[in-house]
Amino acid sequence: MDEKGKPVKDAIIYAAARNAAGYKASPDGKTIIDQIDNEFIPYVIPVKVGTAVHFPNHDQIRHHVYSFSPTKKFEIPLYKGTPSNPVVFDKPGVVVLGCNIHDWMTAYIFVVETPFYAVTDADGKAKIDNLPHGEYDVQLWNPGIKTSPQPVKKQIAATEESAEDIIFIVNQVKILRQWRAPTASAGGYR
Repeated sequence: MDEKGKPVKDAIIYAAARNAAGYKASPDGKTIIDQIDNEFIPYVIPVKVGTAVHFPNHDQIRHHVYSFSPTKKFEIPLYKGTPSNPVVFDKPGVVVLGCNIHDWMTAYIFVVETPFYAVTDADGKAKIDNLPHGEYDVQLWNPGIKTSPQPVKKQIAATEESAEDIIFIVNQVKILRQWRAPTASAGGYR
């Protein structure tokens, strides 16, 4: 929840083992960030290191997907349909996506080194299932957190008997998102 007690949607919660061995995460299966109605869908997505992400464009216009983020820099020049090659995200961190043609289009990929993660829903809740016994740093990241790109962290000990609820209270900055381009009927562009 935010500092006013409101739920924080699209926050990524992940648990990293505190022991040196940790848990190795193999890449996720086929992962998609679609382009529908001039928006990236989903807006925020976690993926494991090494995951290949596909960027199909289901709009009737062309998009130019890019990221200048230090975690992964790439460009997919103007296209419709589905590019033949996915983009592999090979190191942890935040990747901010944009469309070079449609400035309002943004999304975030959060690349993690753990297999234990979830995304908060509209109620600000998420559940990480099947967390093995051990000690973990449970962290939360969201594009609007004031500490971004650094996550907010808490420590837990997972046991067979415990199902621990963790509440994060985060300070957020206002993210101005224009969900749609002005329509032609409103005198704008598309």
